[in-house]
Amino acid sequence: MKVLKGIILAIILLFMLIMGIAAPLAYIGTAVFLFGLYLSNQKKKGNTIVKKPGLIVTGGLILFFVLGVSFADTTETEDKNNDKQVASTTAQKDSAEKEAAEKAKNEEEEKAKAEAEAKAKEEAKAEAERLEKEKQEAEQKAKEEKANSLGLELVSISRVVDGDTIETSDGRKIRLVGVNTPESTTKTEEYGKEASNYTTSKLEGKQIYLQKDVSDTDRYARFLRIVWLEIPTNDMDENEIRTKMFNADLVLNGYAEPSTYPPDVKYSDFFVKFAREAREQNTGLWAFGPEGTTKGDLDSKPTASSSSSSANKTNSNTSNNTNNNTKTSTNTNTGSTSTAPSSGGSESYKNCTELRKVYPNGVPSDHPAYESKHDRDKDNWACER
Repeated sequence: MKVLKGIILAIILLFMLIMGIAAPLAYIGTAVFLFGLYLSNQKKKGNTIVKKPGLIVTGGLILFFVLGVSFADTTETEDKNNDKQVASTTAQKDSAEKEAAEKAKNEEEEKAKAEAEAKAKEEAKAEAERLEKEKQEAEQKAKEEKANSLGLELVSISRVVDGDTIETSDGRKIRLVGVNTPESTTKTEEYGKEASNYTTSKLEGKQIYLQKDVSDTDRYARFLRIVWLEIPTNDMDENEIRTKMFNADLVLNGYAEPSTYPPDVKYSDFFVKFAREAREQNTGLWAFGPEGTTKGDLDSKPTASSSSSSANKTNSNTSNNTNNNTKTSTNTNTGSTSTAPSSGGSESYKNCTELRKVYPNGVPSDHPAYESKHDRDKDNWACER
């Protein structure tokens, strides 16, 4: 019986030790239980300390189980709380990671979108630049083709000599066809400096287009040309002549008079029309009078008596040198003489060289041998020396 009790007691103690490991607080109950066993053992030996030590043993067992269960519940609750906290922390971490991943993904998408937009803009810009370049090249090519079709030559102006004479960067002197500005170099005429300054402001250092009429150069080896500031669509359209041709600009603004020298007569009618408009408004050189300030197509023709007097003055010293094809006539009103062909008809000479063989000092405008093509300076006297 004692052996059985010892085994049971050993099992109980082993159980209490094992339970105490899981719930250390239960060792209090174990201590009470062991103390109760000690008291029971002393009572058996006759040393009674407590009358009922079994109650202490029982109390120790009960205390052991109560404390053990309570600690286990507390531990379980703490474990659960810890598990919940861990779970919450894990959830928060997962959520943060998910948010960070989502944010990184959105940023990556935004970056890719921005890069795509920037690339699209660059491509669009490059395409626009390419189209603009092609357009400019096409326009330039069209301009060159149009200029070639009109016989226009693009040049740069290095210097302005006077109102109607300029010099190109390659050293050519250009005389503007069909117009005559007042002199401002070898001699000075009214409004000459103004005309020269105007041409300088408009042409010097600029690029312009030159157009040939018929003649290439004049007797001073100057190139005879029309000056266009822009390429005209139609070089015979009056509006374009008014707005794009510099020769016409000089006449319209009263800086030049029209001055026609055949065979360069392509624009002469326009120049005369423009000059009449300027004269009616007293523009520029026309403010000095209806004759302007230099020679031109709108100058009034001299009377017969004045022409006869001029003829007598010039030819009086040469009348004895003429051949039998001429004779001398006397003007009864003035007492002066003029030379006329004996046939009483008109005469025509190829050039001034041929005319001077017969009339060494030239002829006036009322002479049968007078032709406007020989009167280069339009002073109503042809082939004068």
